[in-house]
Amino acid sequence: MFNNKLFQLTLILAISFFNSSCSKDEVEIERPEKVYYDQAQRRIKVNNYYGAIESLQKIETQYPFGKYAEQAQVELIYCQYMNGDDIAAHAASERFIRLQPRHPNIDYAYFMKGMSSYTRDSGTLARVINTDLSTRDISGAKLAFSEFTEFLTRFPDSQYAPYAKKRLVYIRNLVAKNELAAADYYIKRKAYVAAIRRANYVIENIPNSSQNNRALQILKVSYQELGYDDLVASTDELLRLNPAPPETDEDSSFFERIPLPNSLPVIIAGSILSNAIN
Repeated sequence: MFNNKLFQLTLILAISFFNSSCSKDEVEIERPEKVYYDQAQRRIKVNNYYGAIESLQKIETQYPFGKYAEQAQVELIYCQYMNGDDIAAHAASERFIRLQPRHPNIDYAYFMKGMSSYTRDSGTLARVINTDLSTRDISGAKLAFSEFTEFLTRFPDSQYAPYAKKRLVYIRNLVAKNELAAADYYIKRKAYVAAIRRANYVIENIPNSSQNNRALQILKVSYQELGYDDLVASTDELLRLNPAPPETDEDSSFFERIPLPNSLPVIIAGSILSNAIN
């Protein structure tokens, strides 16, 4: 009697374990990449970008040819950027462009390449406080200007084009400020010819910047110190025709929240699932 009960109990436990194992296997086989993708979306919504990166990378490594793999790649660019890792975001953008040149979200990758180039030099701190970047190294900003220009040339009708145009204006003015910061330094050192070169560079090469009036002021001071009265008079006339523009908060337009990439429909088992997350 005891042996029969022991056998029945062992059989019940074995069956329960088998059913439990099958159930777990079914859950994992069903579409585990979607589990990771949905997890990433929940984490993005609460600004947990580190966690979202972890979920998206699992899709990339475990399901590189899955239904969500390409969308995970492009959303990884966004999450890396929002997590403050500009180098990783730029690398992810370049990788996506190389691997998915005909993807519907390819314009987003080009746009984010420019964004990450700029903020890579400005640093995370500049995203949250009003920092004067014109006196710092702006090589990243110059690269971003080139990348935004390439983006607008390739995708003039992209939904991200307005964002890129605003940032081009910001960077153009930043480059002009940087040149004139150097001119101010030369004036302090009484190197007026060098200051004139910097101011003329801004007027001739960045004609639509907000710094034209300031460049003319530097020219006027330099000409006065060098005794070029005729040039002082002509510069005064140019100053009259080019008054100083009103002060604007340019920094906020660059660091405003950027959009998520488009989320495309994913075909699974013959049905179309919408992944809209915006």
